[in-house]
Amino acid sequence: MNEKVTIYDIAKRLNITAATVSRALNNNPKISEATRLLVLKTAKEMNYKQNKLALALKSGKSNNVGVIVPYINRNFFSSVIRGIEEELYPKGYHVIICQTHEEEQKEIDTISNLLNAQVDGVLMSVSKQTTKTEHFERILDKHIPLVFFDRRAKLKGVSSVTIDDYQGGYDATKHLIDQGCRRIVHIGGDTKLEIYKDRFEGYKAALEASGIPFNPDYVIITKSDTEAGQKAAEELLKMKVVPDAVFSSSDFVALGVIQKFKEHGLSIPEDISVVGFSNEPFTKFMESTISSVDQCAMEMGRVSARVFLEQVKNPKIKIEKKVELSPQLLIRDSSLKK
Repeated sequence: MNEKVTIYDIAKRLNITAATVSRALNNNPKISEATRLLVLKTAKEMNYKQNKLALALKSGKSNNVGVIVPYINRNFFSSVIRGIEEELYPKGYHVIICQTHEEEQKEIDTISNLLNAQVDGVLMSVSKQTTKTEHFERILDKHIPLVFFDRRAKLKGVSSVTIDDYQGGYDATKHLIDQGCRRIVHIGGDTKLEIYKDRFEGYKAALEASGIPFNPDYVIITKSDTEAGQKAAEELLKMKVVPDAVFSSSDFVALGVIQKFKEHGLSIPEDISVVGFSNEPFTKFMESTISSVDQCAMEMGRVSARVFLEQVKNPKIKIEKKVELSPQLLIRDSSLKK
């Protein structure tokens, strides 16, 4: 059977009008149950495929939700996506996954494409480069729910689901202090991003609470990858007095730091203790495991999806939720002194 079967072909076979077929396929209450079942049976036999986009344009509902992340291949973001899917699929929604590679223009283009595809909502983590908000406002202007997770833009009327990054930074630094460390370096990301700023502020607060003076020379801002961690470690090794601990805002950076220190014959954690952030899978599967702050990725995804569903259920009510999850410090070999 030709795949391009239309409602007119079904109408012709059943000797009824195309309008009747359309109403039956869309569960119109004006159509009798017997006619509806006959039309559905015939449509299946003829391999009729509904035009989902046309249906979305007509009904204003596509049952598709756009999820935008900087990178799909980071375990944190893939786990958030899994949490979103587990919550939305049972409710009849399909997820369209997009990545920005941390580029603002890609983020703008992606949102345009999702709006053109008539998505019912957008759940997203903002790219590092993003400075504008006009593309987010386009979503709101169309009365489409927008939920930020992990990273958010400063925009009124938009819900967000984050973790308490400040507390995560504080807990990681306090743990290092409790292990006897005093020369604690913080390797962070661009503090224009709220998550990195908050982790840095948590680090500073923990030092202050323990009476350890803040040393700006002990702060390095870099990219979130292993190579950046190795370069940062090289800088630290050039210091007159090598630090005795590193709190990194990224597990990948923490891994690079450990690799470089070991190359130079330093022992982890005896000579230098290291704590990362995100609880990437490799942190617990290495021969010498890495301490890290868990970001509750799956729960963040589930909660983001629930916030979206609540907005869908109450379209006439302006809902703005700021959900903040509690981070969990997972102490492992890299920071626990024997």
